Amino acid sequence: MTDLNTLQTELLAAIAAAATPEAIEDVRVKALGKQGAVTALLKSLGAMSPDERQSEGPRIHALRETVTQALGDRKAGLERAALDAKLAAETLDMTLPPAAAAQGSVHPVSQVMDELAEIFADLGFSVATGPEIEDDWHNFTALNIPETHPARAMHDTFYFPDQRDGRDMLLRTHTSPVQIRTMTSQEPPIRIIAPGRVYRSDSDATHTPMFHQIEGLVIDRGIHLGHLKWTLETFLKAFFERDDIVLRLRPSYFPFTEPSVEVDVGYTIEKGRRVLGGSEGWMEVLGSGMVHPRVIAACGLDPDEWQGFAFGTGIDRLAMLKYGMDDLRAFFDGDLRWLRHYGFSALDVPTLSGGVGA
Repeated sequence: MTDLNTLQTELLAAIAAAATPEAIEDVRVKALGKQGAVTALLKSLGAMSPDERQSEGPRIHALRETVTQALGDRKAGLERAALDAKLAAETLDMTLPPAAAAQGSVHPVSQVMDELAEIFADLGFSVATGPEIEDDWHNFTALNIPETHPARAMHDTFYFPDQRDGRDMLLRTHTSPVQIRTMTSQEPPIRIIAPGRVYRSDSDATHTPMFHQIEGLVIDRGIHLGHLKWTLETFLKAFFERDDIVLRLRPSYFPFTEPSVEVDVGYTIEKGRRVLGGSEGWMEVLGSGMVHPRVIAACGLDPDEWQGFAFGTGIDRLAMLKYGMDDLRAFFDGDLRWLRHYGFSALDVPTLSGGVGA
């Protein structure tokens, strides 16, 4: 009994003197580990006689419980003291000025949309919008796209399983339906741009299933191809903020325009990179043409009285060309590093006086 009392006194003193969690663990191993003093006493119970076991067993178990409780209390006390010291060291000085809050950024697509709206507003255009879920009449038929045209195929267009008013429903494949809705609801003269999201079944470094497009439409009397060329030249010079932009119009084919032209912009090679301006090479930037008489007639207007031109291009592609991006998929990844690098401050409001890309 004397030996047990002495061992208990020594162990409790060692526990009380332990100043760190490591020291507590060292005492626990010496007392309750596989080779510990209390563990050795517990193992000795098997060699005792029944009478000795009955008298010494409770004392040994009581020693183990006392040491275990003391270890737990001391460990908890040390942890509380460490937490109190940490909290005391992390107090806030409310008299200090606040740290700068994390700021978001304006996505390049939103910035370019604002730039385009600013440029065309100066040319007298208004912004028109339309639904992203369209019917096939507005998306195809009214635009002189026949039933057998490849653009109507399932591999290009996202169709819905149900019809509305006897018409197939789909996610619009271009913003041209906005032109149809404007011509059927508004008296000419008309001068609009139609920016927005469009959808096609395609995905790679330069194509995504959803992307952004802008189209322009002018309907008036006496409109001809010269008006189109001047408008596009003025727009591209303002957007890229260069006076040396050179355009080349190539004959092409679109069902909703006649004649149709692809528009290329000239570039030069500097340090192995394409730089817009000059005419060492050519890069396609948009499609355009004179509005087809059948489209004008489908909207209830007399094509002998009203003429017009239309053009369209990808907003994402314009952003890539202007700001040096090489992969369209990154526009929609939501990568904060990319957004911080290419994003714009909320104060970067495009103006023709201060520079649309400032």
